[in-house]
Amino acid sequence: MNKLTINDIAKLCGVGKSTVSRVLNNDPKVSEKTKQHVLAVIKQYNFKPSRSARAMRGIENKVIGIIVTRLDSSSENRVLRGILNRLEELGYEHFITESRFDIELVQEHLYSFEQRQIDGIIVFGFSGLGQKILQPYSSKLVAIAQYYPALTSIYYDDQGAIRLLLERLYQENYRHIGYIGIHKQDYTTGYLRYQSYMDFCAAHQLSPNACLGELNYLTGYALTAEILQQPNTDAIVCATDSLAFGVNKFLQEQQRDDIQVCSVGNNPLLKFLFPQNISINFGLFRAGQSAVELLINLLATGQKTHCCIPSNFE
Repeated sequence: MNKLTINDIAKLCGVGKSTVSRVLNNDPKVSEKTKQHVLAVIKQYNFKPSRSARAMRGIENKVIGIIVTRLDSSSENRVLRGILNRLEELGYEHFITESRFDIELVQEHLYSFEQRQIDGIIVFGFSGLGQKILQPYSSKLVAIAQYYPALTSIYYDDQGAIRLLLERLYQENYRHIGYIGIHKQDYTTGYLRYQSYMDFCAAHQLSPNACLGELNYLTGYALTAEILQQPNTDAIVCATDSLAFGVNKFLQEQQRDDIQVCSVGNNPLLKFLFPQNISINFGLFRAGQSAVELLINLLATGQKTHCCIPSNFE
């Protein structure tokens, strides 16, 4: 069979050429029923729009697809700003989609990018998103926030960040340090950061006092009361700034200014509202720019590389 054109797909679907074009461009005005029907035909016939068709639409530069987990994540938005800043400098086009930690949504977005002949892909990884799902796109994909051995990936020094906070507190003579984190099912922000706290306590003969929950400020607020059940608590380390918002709010309401709070993230709003909070930063904007640089290298050479973003105080 000769290679199908967009006109052929339109006839097979019983719709106009413009409708197929709008589906390919993810136009929200297309009804979900029509969209799914057109995508099913496209998948059945393995249709891919030609480069010339892309050029006619004015898309001559490289196009990068970006899959974030949450558009309302302050940390991911700082990484995203780094990505977009570098893409703008290069004159690249981009698509941004959201996975909401849904593996099936990631697969849908990847398939959509493939149909549009996206030149490169940047994916924000999360626990549960296995390497196997991403590997078919490994020749043009960079993952952020998770380490994938067979993929080009940028990840954070989660254990080192918690260790740096604890070392600072220890040097300042804090000895009853609580920890508020998220469930260990999340490997990086959850398990690795919690384990770093536990390892530090064991190495320095400190009594651990840890509570784990969801990744939001309400969890931080609620779990602070549990941490303070140990009456000698003089500091609390939070796995993220989101948790620290809740912790600081609880302590403020209780008029407890005797407890030092630390967190990972360096959120500007947190520093404005609670300037006494000690934060550590991964250099998220820089991580976004580095992701683009790794992608450019991958597309040019095919060489897969890894980059660990260190943490530091600012």
